[in-house]
Order: sequence, then C-alpha cells, then structure tokens
Amino acid sequence: MANLVIDIGNTALKAAWTEGMTLGKTSRYQGERMMDFILSLLSDQKPEVMVLSSVRKFSDSEISILKDNCVKFVHIDDELAERYRIPSYLSPDRIASLVAARYLFKGKGCTVFDFGAVLTIDFLDKDGNYEGGNISLGCRTRFKALNRYSRNLPLLECTGEFPDKGIDIKSSIYSGIISGIVFEINGYLTQNHENIAVFTGGDAIYFAKRMKNSIFVVCNLVLMGLALIALEYDKKD
Repeated sequence: MANLVIDIGNTALKAAWTEGMTLGKTSRYQGERMMDFILSLLSDQKPEVMVLSSVRKFSDSEISILKDNCVKFVHIDDELAERYRIPSYLSPDRIASLVAARYLFKGKGCTVFDFGAVLTIDFLDKDGNYEGGNISLGCRTRFKALNRYSRNLPLLECTGEFPDKGIDIKSSIYSGIISGIVFEINGYLTQNHENIAVFTGGDAIYFAKRMKNSIFVVCNLVLMGLALIALEYDKKD
C-alpha cells in the first residue's frame, strides 16, 4: 500500500503518493479549500501512512477526518522534531528537508538553502547534527516589499537575465534584488566552504544557474524527507 505525503507552505500545497523513497506524480494546489483538495486525493485510495507538514493550523475535527482516511497518520510536530534531533522551533518543512539532507548526504556537512516566500539557510555537520540556521526574505517577497514600501517603484517578477548594474528603474530593481541574494548565498558558501550546498524550493533552479560553485538542486527535498518519515512509520507494527 502506498503512502501519501503532504506539505503545506506559505503559498501552496504540494502532495505526492510514495512507494518507499520513490515519489509519484506531485500534485499542487493553491487556494482556500485545502482540506477538500486533500480529501479528493483520498477518494480512490487509502494510504498506509499519511504524513502532514503544514504551516496552517488544522482543527481537531480535520485531523480526525484525516486519521480516518489512512492506516497511520503522522503530523510533523515538536515531538517528532525531537525524535530526529532537530530543534522544535523550526517549521515543519525545514524539519523534513533536514531529514532528507541527512539521508542523501550522509557523512557530509550540508548547507541547505530553501528558496520560497522566505529564504531559509540551515546547517548540518558531517554527523548530521543541526548547527543552526537563518531566515531571510525570499526573492518574490523582496520584490513585493520594495513595491509596497516605496512610492514610485513598480512590482516586478523574477526574469531570466539582468545587467550587473541597472540602467533604468526596472533593471536597477532586478539587479539589486537578484544580485543581493546571490551575494548573500556566496557569503554563506564562503564561510562554510567545506559543506555541500543543497538548493531546494521554487526558485532553487533560478539561483543555481547563477552560482559558480558546485550546487546540488533537490527540488522536492521536503517531500523526500516526508517520504523517509512515512517509510519509517510504515515499518512499525
């Protein structure tokens, strides 16, 4: 029987059916009716293990419904974080990504960059111990903030190319924000040069293309971590 892993972030829901560590087709939903969307995934199949990582709070009744639709239900919470030797103050998706990074890069120190609405940077030593992490503004959040807190600057999106130095308002915004993030990333890479750099999240590929260093891009790192957790619970009696 397959497992179902679900990650609900700041902007969207991602879910995948898994067989062991193999992820099936990934589903994505962006809207207010997330519970209905999850139930639609369960309409034809009941998972052995369902693992939920969410920044959104679920009511007791919603959790009860989810538990009724699987054999085993796992919610990424403080207790699970402690079990995996990860601080409980980290968000569920960061916990899952670190579980995956430990597995994929066992015996190696890792710097994990997650490019979403926020940019998170987490550090693991070669023994898998969590060394700390930082939170910064994500790419699109920076564009939105610049537009919101200024009178005359337009709201822009990430584009393919931009000049090193702006030659008008738009290119100045592009260059300032994108170059700023690149400089930020390179600073971490320089300080932690012995670590493997792992990029994940929606803008991972965009920034990986701008790095001169060797980068591992794992777009579904969070879902992989959830799949590992599901696999462990699947083996339990």
